[in-house]
Amino acid sequence: MSFDGALFHILWPALVAGLLVTATLVPLGMQVLERGIVFIDLAIAQIAGAGIIFADALGWEPAGVAVQVAALGAALAGALLLTWTERRWPQVQEAIIGVAFVVASSAAVLLLAKNPHGGEQLKDLLAGQILWVSPASLPPQALVYGVLLALWFGLREKLGRMGFYVLFACAVTASVQLVGLFLVFTTLVVPALATYYSRSRRFLKAYAIGVLGYALGLAASAMGDLPSGAMIVCAMTGLAIAFAAVSRHRTA
Repeated sequence: MSFDGALFHILWPALVAGLLVTATLVPLGMQVLERGIVFIDLAIAQIAGAGIIFADALGWEPAGVAVQVAALGAALAGALLLTWTERRWPQVQEAIIGVAFVVASSAAVLLLAKNPHGGEQLKDLLAGQILWVSPASLPPQALVYGVLLALWFGLREKLGRMGFYVLFACAVTASVQLVGLFLVFTTLVVPALATYYSRSRRFLKAYAIGVLGYALGLAASAMGDLPSGAMIVCAMTGLAIAFAAVSRHRTA
């Protein structure tokens, strides 16, 4: 497939969405690695997804405010629960996060069991539909991410455990509806992991991996007519491995 005006019209909103997600999730991902709770994003994203599916089962408009409130409410409830469990049983917090993910996933499957389009909805929740991002939705999304970034960089030292989980839940809820669960986890963890041992300009390096991952993944998916979400995951991971290998060679 060649690049033309129609293809560019499809790809640029997806790329902007990827940039917004990268800008917000990369710093949170670094904090997640430091706290040793890598799978928290999967759990909270899946809880938010279960909220979306529950709202859909009630017949609410998919793009309506009620669905957004249901998703955010479910994610915040999960975040508050994980805040309590981390305070009560910090030694097994990662295992509790895993259980929360499995329970939320099972609840989503049960809610979709009698839905003839349930399999497709579950696929969209996991892999996302980044190519269907509407240009009109980007300004309000940018405002949401801008507020989240301002809160993180401005109040990071004052947020505390509960503040972190609440902010994290908001960021993940917004992102999973925009790009899907797989891309949320990849964007959160892969750039932060690749730059974990970087001693200088870590943010710049992590952002570069995220941005290039989205750009190259979208371009490759368009050229090869392949699923965009999966292609971005592979592209970003490949870039992260290459960066880590080069950094290790230079250090050696």
